[in-house]
Amino acid sequence: MTTLLVAATGGHLAQLYQLRPRLVEPGTPVVWATFDSPQSRSMLAEEIVEYVPYTAPRDYRTVVANASRALSILRKYRVDTVISTGSGIALSFLPVARAMGKKAHYIESAARSDGPSQTGKLLEKVPGIQLSAQYRSWARAPWGLSVSVFDDFVAHMEEALTPQPIRSVVVTLGTIEKYGFRRLLERLVTIIPPDVDVLWQTGVTDIAGLPITGRPSMPQHELHAAMAEADAVVAHAGIGSALGALNAGRRPILVPRRSSFDEHVDDHQSQIARELHGRNLAIHREVPALTWLDVQEVSTWRIQTPPHLEPR
Repeated sequence: MTTLLVAATGGHLAQLYQLRPRLVEPGTPVVWATFDSPQSRSMLAEEIVEYVPYTAPRDYRTVVANASRALSILRKYRVDTVISTGSGIALSFLPVARAMGKKAHYIESAARSDGPSQTGKLLEKVPGIQLSAQYRSWARAPWGLSVSVFDDFVAHMEEALTPQPIRSVVVTLGTIEKYGFRRLLERLVTIIPPDVDVLWQTGVTDIAGLPITGRPSMPQHELHAAMAEADAVVAHAGIGSALGALNAGRRPILVPRRSSFDEHVDDHQSQIARELHGRNLAIHREVPALTWLDVQEVSTWRIQTPPHLEPR
């Protein structure tokens, strides 16, 4: 029988891709259900993939509409087990899977360090879905404890990497639709020296009037290569961007979006930034506090990454 792996693009897909070897037995047929994006096409280039319409945060109309698509996919591939790391796309697939008598497993995002997301809370109400947290601090019934995507990473300062002039920086804002993060770009253009080469991956953020050339999205392998070659990475505090930097061997500066500035639906990115800062895997900074000294500091650190976590 087949295992169906379900995740929204961005951090949710990056987490499920990384956790797959621990969740699926070798040799088990696997199908992916996700959104169509440069990230998913690059990351899943050698996989069987079913693309479904994009589900925005709290977009329950599309959740319902995608349920019929879920039913079709489950039947087409004779799926036995469905595993999802969210977000809203999980609501389209996991309840349908349970209604058909299939195994269903939801792993809460590592973005949620203090309790389940709205998706997780809704899935608690569906009998028979296995629920897992990535943090021991709140893994209590009905939530079990799952391995964290961050457990394999270790930060270390290399003696040879004494502060050097910064030549290149990667700035990545992820690919979330609807929400821009212009505040971060405006701050960065004031602190990054003009002779530094910057790759600006800007998502949907409006860059009009800024002295930069932005790329809304990039294939996963291209962005990973750029991060690996850069002296430093500055990112919004999304799981996908954080994992991308860590997998590239970089200790990033993570700057959380804030809902009060209409930069996201809530403030969960501050949880990601605090968690990785506490693990010494990133520097957590709010937009006004970000300085060039922070960029210089992260340039002297590297992240040890097990070979099996290297993205394609």
